[in-house]
Order: sequence, then C-alpha cells, then structure tokens
Amino acid sequence: MNSPNQPLPTFDEVLLCTPQTTAEQVGLFLRRCLIPCGREEKIYTMLYADELSYDVSCRAEELFQHLQHYKNTYRLVILCNCEREHSYIPSVFSQYKAHMIPQRPLAEIQQYLQQHFRVAQPSNSAASVFKENMCVGIVSSKRAGVGK
Repeated sequence: MNSPNQPLPTFDEVLLCTPQTTAEQVGLFLRRCLIPCGREEKIYTMLYADELSYDVSCRAEELFQHLQHYKNTYRLVILCNCEREHSYIPSVFSQYKAHMIPQRPLAEIQQYLQQHFRVAQPSNSAASVFKENMCVGIVSSKRAGVGK
C-alpha cells in the first residue's frame, strides 16, 4: 500500500489457511511462490498458517525446504495469530518472525480499501446492498446464530 494506485493482491498471491486446507493447496501455493516463472514481483501471503493441521504443516515445511533452492529471491509473508505462535508453522519460521504494526493510519487504510472495493457502475449488482456501492462488506452480530 505504498501508493493509492497500487493494486490489491490477486487470488494467486494469497492462501487463506484453515484446518481443512490440504497439503496439495499449500504445495501449489508454495510452488507459485518459489519456482521462478517470469519476472513478476508478487508478494505471496499465507494467512492464518497457524491453523494448518500438523500433517499439512510438516509437509509444507519439507516442500519449502526443497523448493527454496530454485529461487534465491522470493517474497513470502506468513501471518499467524500471536496467541498460537507455538503451533508448527510459526515455530519453524520463528527465526524470521517480525511483530508488525500498521504503518499507516486506520483512516488511510480504510480509504485505500474503499477505493479498490467500490463498484464503478452499480447496475443490478449485489454491491448496491452494501454501503457506498462496496463489493464487499462485513456483517456481524454480538448474538450468535441470528441468520447472518
């Protein structure tokens, strides 16, 4: 987010991990990140890597160790919940750990996201449901199970 015109990450740059994420999904993601193809300067991000199962985490580490020799420069960010820092992936990569604090004010981050998530022509679009023609929105409730 160095400039307001910088695009959001594309679908192939982000892996949102859950306990159901498979080793194959992680493997495909790591191959995109670590095997050179073209001159793309993408930043690959694994979100909630601490959620991966032990088996998937072990296989991911093995594959990472094997593939990192193919490309000496890569950009991989692994984001984890600080309350689960003792799970497998955060422990394996702990030597590279950096606690991050947003460098931009919240209002500037919100404005950047609004610029990229606003639908230009909201004709018969689901975006008309959300505030200011946004194509994404967050629906939350303090009460569980009330039909969100």
